[in-house]
Amino acid sequence: MKQLVLILGLTSSLSFAQKTQPWMIGPFQKADAANPILEAKAGTTFKCPVRNEVVNWEEKDVFNPATVVRNGKVYMVYRAEDKVGKYAGTSRLGLAVSADGIHFKRMPEPVFYPDNDFMKKYEWEGGCEDPRIVETEDGRYVMTYTSYDGNLARLCVASSADLIHWQKHGLAFGNFIKSTRDFWSKSGAIVCRKVGDKFIATKINGRYWMYWGDQARLYVATSDDLLNWYPATRPTQADYKPLDVSDVNCVAVATTRNGKHDSRLLESGPPAFLTKDGIVLIYNGMNYNQTGDGNLPEGTYAAGQFLFDPENPTQLKDRSENYFLKPDKPYEITGQINQVCFVEGLASFRGKWFLYYGTADSKIGVAVSKQK
Repeated sequence: MKQLVLILGLTSSLSFAQKTQPWMIGPFQKADAANPILEAKAGTTFKCPVRNEVVNWEEKDVFNPATVVRNGKVYMVYRAEDKVGKYAGTSRLGLAVSADGIHFKRMPEPVFYPDNDFMKKYEWEGGCEDPRIVETEDGRYVMTYTSYDGNLARLCVASSADLIHWQKHGLAFGNFIKSTRDFWSKSGAIVCRKVGDKFIATKINGRYWMYWGDQARLYVATSDDLLNWYPATRPTQADYKPLDVSDVNCVAVATTRNGKHDSRLLESGPPAFLTKDGIVLIYNGMNYNQTGDGNLPEGTYAAGQFLFDPENPTQLKDRSENYFLKPDKPYEITGQINQVCFVEGLASFRGKWFLYYGTADSKIGVAVSKQK
């Protein structure tokens, strides 16, 4: 298998073989000469409207970014934590811009954060976490993110015209929850099509689709408007093993595997997108040594890829045999959470794929691949 030796003038190397299947995107190489491309920064301040005091909003860690290409540049919306919040620091979302996909200039204040608004009860004081962003047909941006109140993580939706000024729309499953109990939900990857370097949210069979969850099973939901989402559910629970969301009877579209890196849980990565082979979803898998890959440390987060049917997004057609990205650098192995490469942002830029990921829940790295 051919490996890229130079990317953007940055020397990179692979420490393990990437076994690819024809439909997969990649192979990727980490930009070792530049990584980590974003780290915590102690000097930036922000007056928190909830605390009514100034905080060093990205002093502790920065990680888990979303990316879009806009006006010929890569825009990154990233998660940043302070050292004040009682839940390992309150999370807010910052914005950084790059002309080359590697070197980013940050805005001095967060663009999305807990406020004294209708979402405060869900976002305070854990914060706003782990964004994923898609574009609409008319050029607006829709972001899924996780709110955390210290008890439950809940998948939420916001929108923007410029990635700076955002409107919060509330819980992604807010209408659905009215008919059942509230439940833990995270990681919404909306299905798109690639138009140039843009990822445009796309209906399939008259509906938008979204993969979501961070459990032993991966779930799917549908929407008419990208704002109000409804998990696909089973008519009966007779053959369904109870999980955190068992009482809402969610349809599982993929499950964990014994002997593999994804033996403990599955979690959506960047937005899924349509290709000639089907819907490709890059995902994060967590390892559990007792049933998983004994060559990976306990709790390792490594990345794989799913292929779903383009006409029936609930139908899994194929999945990568193994991980294609794993922690093997000091800043990926040691941090707030050890042994983590958590992929979340994907940009199509200048004929290459730029895959952005959180390293040990502490910093941000990028891996690059030529597009086929």
